[in-house]
Amino acid sequence: MSYIKVKDKEHWFRNTQSGSIQCSDTTEYERYMSSYRSAEKKEQEFQTLQNEVSELKSELGDIKSLLLTLVQNQNHDD
Repeated sequence: MSYIKVKDKEHWFRNTQSGSIQCSDTTEYERYMSSYRSAEKKEQEFQTLQNEVSELKSELGDIKSLLLTLVQNQNHDD
């Protein structure tokens, strides 16, 4: 198995057979993975917030429609 050093990255190597990138420094790798997990968590939280905002917009649209229907029904009764 042979490895090629990743340009400008100390302790990082590419496996020429599989194409995977590996780190020979466990501390450096743990820092990288911590940063990666943090970015993934932020992205997940952002997606959750987007979904919640979309749901709220939909619910507000439903409430608006119901209020308009109530107003129209009240005007017809007068």
